Amino acid sequence: MANLTGKTVIITGANSGIGFEAARHLAAKGAHVILAVRNMEKGEAALASIKEEINPASVELMKLDLADLQSVRSFASAVKEKHSSLQVLINNAGVMIPPYGKTKDGFELQFGSNHLGHFALTGLLLSLLKSTPGSRVVTLSSIAHRGASIDFDNLDGSKGYKAMKFYGQSKLANLLFAKELDNRLKQHGINTISVACHPGISNTNLFNLGKAKTPAFIKGLMALLSQPAEKGALPTIHAATEGSLKGGEYIGPDGRGNRKGKPAIETPAQGVYNEETMKKLWSVSEQLTGVKYEF
Repeated sequence: MANLTGKTVIITGANSGIGFEAARHLAAKGAHVILAVRNMEKGEAALASIKEEINPASVELMKLDLADLQSVRSFASAVKEKHSSLQVLINNAGVMIPPYGKTKDGFELQFGSNHLGHFALTGLLLSLLKSTPGSRVVTLSSIAHRGASIDFDNLDGSKGYKAMKFYGQSKLANLLFAKELDNRLKQHGINTISVACHPGISNTNLFNLGKAKTPAFIKGLMALLSQPAEKGALPTIHAATEGSLKGGEYIGPDGRGNRKGKPAIETPAQGVYNEETMKKLWSVSEQLTGVKYEF
């Protein structure tokens, strides 16, 4: 990884798991890392941990709740007031298979937090990204996009809700957003690129069953099938820093089933980049969030 001194990086959900490991690595290479977190107490602990390990570390903590569009707007405004450039935006934060719930704005919790919150955040920070040479947006998807679809007639879950199905939908939305964003950036001659990635199966705190504790046998199974968060963060770090990427790539582990391994360019599920679906998702996302992208 090249020296990142003088580069500003935002990582959503950087207080634990993949986001925290990516923050550690990027801070160690000299980047100024903004930990964008919902839980400030956990954020303070993550900040202290990075500063204790890396000296000196340029790390900053800022409040961001992706399930609240007003919080997203406030965060974006605060970033633009404090910073004149943004090298990398890493859309990492996510919720996985919770019981049915809604965001503050009335969206289904997974689609609202994982996709719409990041869609709005990226749009609101686009002017900063555009003005920063060589900038990029990294959006985390998942192998759960395989077999998923976007149900435009039931995005809020009011006509029925299955946690895993809606998680897959939100991660497919992340992947389609990343690709469509890169298409539009290229169409407008903007040098910012958009890259998608996924961590394979990583043993992070996302793996909990609703509000219940994860059973011991599930933990044992996860240990066999998954890789630790530190390795799960490698595709994110690769997507954020690899100089040969042109935009539009999908980075994931190169092992069997793309569950674990070293980061490599991966081919998503066949036919996933449906042009009509991508454009419709973009239009619906602008309507729901009220954020219009100014290319």
